[in-house]
Amino acid sequence: MIHNILFTCAGRRNYLINYFKTALNNSGKVIAADNVLTAPSMVDADIAVMVPKINDVDYIPNLEQIVKTYKVTAIISLNDLELPVLAKNKERLELHGCKVLISNENIIDIAFDKWKTYNFFKELNVDTPKTYLDIDKTITAIENNELNYPLIVKPRWGSASIGIDIANNEDELRLVYKLQHIRIHKSILKDASLKDMDKCILIQEKINGEEYGVDILNDLDGNYYGTFVRKKIGMRSGETDKAISIVDDKFTKIAALIGSNTGHVGNMDCDFFVANEKVYFLEMNPRFGGGYPFSHEAGVDTPSIYLSWLNGKTNVEEFNNFKAGMMFSKCDRIVHIPQK
Repeated sequence: MIHNILFTCAGRRNYLINYFKTALNNSGKVIAADNVLTAPSMVDADIAVMVPKINDVDYIPNLEQIVKTYKVTAIISLNDLELPVLAKNKERLELHGCKVLISNENIIDIAFDKWKTYNFFKELNVDTPKTYLDIDKTITAIENNELNYPLIVKPRWGSASIGIDIANNEDELRLVYKLQHIRIHKSILKDASLKDMDKCILIQEKINGEEYGVDILNDLDGNYYGTFVRKKIGMRSGETDKAISIVDDKFTKIAALIGSNTGHVGNMDCDFFVANEKVYFLEMNPRFGGGYPFSHEAGVDTPSIYLSWLNGKTNVEEFNNFKAGMMFSKCDRIVHIPQK
């Protein structure tokens, strides 16, 4: 079956473009859409299309035109800020015969709002760092020995590790808390934070331990399929730079609990720490994340799994050969941007 896959907010995710091109094996096209034609992923895509910014009134009409022009069968978003936009317009886009491979509005809201993420984990009895919305309550907790410095101060509606600070004492806490508010007003997070500007900053316990990433994979109906864990060896600009694949029933059990309760669609990227023999989950990103290549290279071919599910096949084990102990490192690549 022919599948033309549209990646929106394609950005720098060349690896996903190429993984899907390999999985398609000439039985379809990969289309990359971005608001700048110089986005690196546009070079590797079979078709590159420039679109307005995601908050532009013409954004969805442009996507509709792309779907009709190129007979798109599936849309995959690669940007946190775009997920709510596509979720609200999912039915509208799918009227044109494509499938929008994103989760429902509720789980996208829970994942994007880090305060709701914290409460979601608490309801599941999944350990997560102590988190506060109020600076005075935070300081009271410290005075009562319920919380200790250092603390993480970050946007409640955040993306790509934008604006994360560490406070080592009360003076620093008050300063960075105020700085966060100033930054958000000047950043791409402003619109999302308008939901509750007075409580748009989170103050969170800093967990000192080993850091992990995990891809929690559900099928296209939101049923849990599998867990693919990597231990982070190195980070760069907020993304995993080096990692080694891990297979551990303890991690799998928690991830399965999360995936079964979110009912998210497709891949979801999560972060967790292990400290004092406890597993602390931090965030959920219901999309392909920057750590996916480590899962892929360790043996799980999620693009081929997606295509099988799109074709109505349920047995996808041939594409799951995930192995522990596989270490990989990212490296830079330079691409030529054609000039017209």
